[in-house]
Amino acid sequence: MENNTAHPTSEPELLALEPDEPFRFACGPGIACYNQCCQDLNQALTPFDVLELRRYLKLSWQEIQEQHVMLYTGPATGLPVASLRFASRAGRHCPFVTAQGCSAYPARPTSCRLYPVARAIQRSRIDGRISEHFALLKEPHCHGFEKGPTQTARQWVESQGARAGLDASDAMLELIALKNRLRPGPLAPEQRQWAVMAFYDLEQLKDQAQSGRLPAMNTDALPPLPHRDDDHRWLSWAMAWLRWALFGQQA
Repeated sequence: MENNTAHPTSEPELLALEPDEPFRFACGPGIACYNQCCQDLNQALTPFDVLELRRYLKLSWQEIQEQHVMLYTGPATGLPVASLRFASRAGRHCPFVTAQGCSAYPARPTSCRLYPVARAIQRSRIDGRISEHFALLKEPHCHGFEKGPTQTARQWVESQGARAGLDASDAMLELIALKNRLRPGPLAPEQRQWAVMAFYDLEQLKDQAQSGRLPAMNTDALPPLPHRDDDHRWLSWAMAWLRWALFGQQA
């Protein structure tokens, strides 16, 4: 007799999800797979993610790079990319994961906040408007879809506090698209240092900008300098400066 029993797939599924389409999900110590999604992956960090971790851990860029972050040149963008330095022990766990969960949970990266939702954006060639597209990532080990309340993708983004990180990521994607169009390939060494400073080392950027020593700084082409302690506005300002310094274009 032929056996028609379906065998569960061992591959993750990515299922299209409308912004207001409901889905069910929960994660926490009561879920059998708790913490399994925090291992054996390459966790890239956006500049916003690095800033949030630095502020939460009270570490400078140099300190967080020594302890938790690796820096490399993105093969597709030619820009410096930060990623978490995962433990080398079996399972390659995230450095912040514990038996009780994430020890840096309030400052967790945007992609961690979104999980199991994936998000992409698309700019219209007609009117330039940006639209969001969502999907559900269903991994074989995950039991979170068996529990929890029902919510939509939009509600999930807001409930996880992911909107600010997504907005910052969108601005970064705009910069990447501009670079790929105008200056593909790796940056010159000096320009790479500019990008590292703009993306990750805001204290150095603040010092150079406020003392008038920042390269390619044109006060007529850039927004006013933010207040010293307003790190989020400084990150936006840094992106505007880098856009001007590399491409001669205003944000």
